Amino acid sequence: MDNLFLLLLFPLIAAVLLAFVRSSIAKWIALGSSLLTLALTIPFLLRFDPQGGMQFEQVWVWMERLRVQFHIGLDGISLPLVLLTNGLIPFIIATVDRKRFKGNFYALISFMQVGLLLVFMALDAFAFYVGWEIALIPIYFICALWGSGDRIATNLKFFIYTFAGSILMLIGILYLYQQTPNKSFEWATFASLNLSEDAQRWLFWAFFLAFAIKIPIIPFHTWQPDTYTQAPAAGTMLLSGIMLKMGIFGLLRWLLPIAPFGVSAYGTLAMILCIIGIVYASIIAFKQDDAKRLIAYSSIAHVGLIAGGVFALNAEGMQGAMIQMVNHGISAVGLFFAIDLIERQVGTRSLKELGGLASRMPKLAIALLIIVMGAVGLPLTHGFVGEFLLLKGLFGAGQYGVWYAVFGGLTLILGAVYMLRFYQKAMLGEVSASNENVVDIKLGSVFLLGLLVAAILFIGVFPNYLLRLSEPSVIELIQQFTLRTA
Repeated sequence: MDNLFLLLLFPLIAAVLLAFVRSSIAKWIALGSSLLTLALTIPFLLRFDPQGGMQFEQVWVWMERLRVQFHIGLDGISLPLVLLTNGLIPFIIATVDRKRFKGNFYALISFMQVGLLLVFMALDAFAFYVGWEIALIPIYFICALWGSGDRIATNLKFFIYTFAGSILMLIGILYLYQQTPNKSFEWATFASLNLSEDAQRWLFWAFFLAFAIKIPIIPFHTWQPDTYTQAPAAGTMLLSGIMLKMGIFGLLRWLLPIAPFGVSAYGTLAMILCIIGIVYASIIAFKQDDAKRLIAYSSIAHVGLIAGGVFALNAEGMQGAMIQMVNHGISAVGLFFAIDLIERQVGTRSLKELGGLASRMPKLAIALLIIVMGAVGLPLTHGFVGEFLLLKGLFGAGQYGVWYAVFGGLTLILGAVYMLRFYQKAMLGEVSASNENVVDIKLGSVFLLGLLVAAILFIGVFPNYLLRLSEPSVIELIQQFTLRTA
């Protein structure tokens, strides 16, 4: 079956059904639905031709009078993110404590999956915007209803930030709609518009701010650490593993093709913000005692490097961004899952109160060590290839490329410092009296962590499987950008 609508239909049906399930069986329904969606994704991967451009396109006329079409498709930029989404959703559902959550929780996850997939597959700006907002609403309720601490105020801040960015993007979309000769929301039509340089400059900010908030890029990041820390574990995994990729994808799919002169004018400023974010977040991460907050700042640093790879405007940088989006999703989900397992056993995430857990939880210690090594980019792990390409891309990014690479490289150096410190504080040293009765993780958690470890090592050893998917689409994007700015 090559109907992309099925990838949206099954999680949507699951979301409706799960909303009425009040028993613990809801987890198994949600898990079954997500695994079915993942299974339906595999044929698209097997049949995908990297040289074939946009494929598996489906069009459904949504509002004929306004020429709004529900137009979706896959290319080398969107397919890896669809695979990441449909691969991580069942993993995240499997990590949830089925006794704590009922059907409404899983319904929100499934509904969020619909929004995420629509963002990555949309070839119509109206459909893209709908998916963008659909993905926001469920995660807001997941964090607000099942989070901890001052979750209401924190999530209100999160909602205001992201919604404000969405409004700016909507203004840009409506302006572009008015400029099209046949009043269309089609992505291809937007990308072919011959807009003035002044129009492209303000359109750059309309779209960039929306994407920068979602990523987040400093100084638009202040919602992230509190939201990641206070969200339930599954919510944090959704935010860090998948949702922030919406912003980076938006840069590639929408910003660069639509406003190339805007990118040329302000790309250096955007790159500087990314580099500042790398250094700032890495330093702040080193000072954190809460393990979740540490990984939250680590995420800001790493996605700053990924976004910098996009603004390098060369094949190495963009290819590095593509593979590192997948790698970061795997690492972030693994780290937050491991922290959740520790918190369930010990009752705290404070590094001051942990220590010596490797002697009590050896299976978790081994898996966490490999995940940490992947996160810091050790050779033969997934992070090495992505970070190498990103730094090579920064090095080739114009006259200041050497300095971009030098400061961008601090991600690796400082990342190794705070991640190894995190592992040392949590796993090594003397066992405190309060941790004497801790037991190792069960078989189900071992299996889930084993899947992540396998993915980390497989991508590290065989990165070409992912790189070949995106390379032709990335090269075409760069060629179009160069042609339009010549």
